[in-house]
Amino acid sequence: MAGEAVKTLWLLHGVNLDMLGRRDPAHYGLLTLPELEAYVVARAAARGFTARCHHTNHEGEFVEQIHEIVRDGADAVIVNPGAWTHYSYAIRDALEMVEAPIAEVHLSAVEGREEWRRRSVIAELAAVRVSGKGREGYGEAVDALADLIALRERS
Repeated sequence: MAGEAVKTLWLLHGVNLDMLGRRDPAHYGLLTLPELEAYVVARAAARGFTARCHHTNHEGEFVEQIHEIVRDGADAVIVNPGAWTHYSYAIRDALEMVEAPIAEVHLSAVEGREEWRRRSVIAELAAVRVSGKGREGYGEAVDALADLIALRERS
């Protein structure tokens, strides 16, 4: 990586994800949010990214963080809005302004859960979607975003 500029990857976690490790382990496992973030930071570094993490349980703050990313720029974004995935058009509209590739990631297999969880209002904005792979799904998203960026840079 000598001579290459380090890229910025944002990791955005939404509502209730701070309760990982306490939420239903059948869906979410025992992993805590700090453990998950440490994993993503390390995986991102191995792929040439500096990862910046943000969590909030407040939808407006989540949107404001996306606005900051739009203003300041980023090379890639991984987003897990939690339940907001299924109905927050405010988050969808904010993500629509992000110029970097976006990965939508969910720890649980949302497609096999309750009907309301099967719809994502942000899906069409995501270059990468991963669900049901737990922590490893985040690693898959980091790798897919890094590969996508590398492909675009070669074009």
